[in-house]
Amino acid sequence: MKLEAHQIILAPHITEKTMRLMEEGKYTFWVHPKANKPMIKKAVEEIFGVKVLWVNTMNMKGKVKRKGPWWTYTGTRKKAIVQLAPGQRIDIMEGR
Repeated sequence: MKLEAHQIILAPHITEKTMRLMEEGKYTFWVHPKANKPMIKKAVEEIFGVKVLWVNTMNMKGKVKRKGPWWTYTGTRKKAIVQLAPGQRIDIMEGR
């Protein structure tokens, strides 16, 4: 499977918990469901120009939601947590 870097990294995932992780040099992204760890590492290094030490991934199963009389599922997504080398950071995620 051949994906471009911008097709692999879909969006940053920003919550209170991920903001605390950013202080430790760990950044969280929503990624393409078919992307593997080497692909994610290469895409982050290419897009942001940083050195990635490791990547953790997890598949987030969709949840059951109710809309009136119907039950439906939210979409299944894949999340990646990326650890950067010491002293490096992604400015676009910091909001500075």
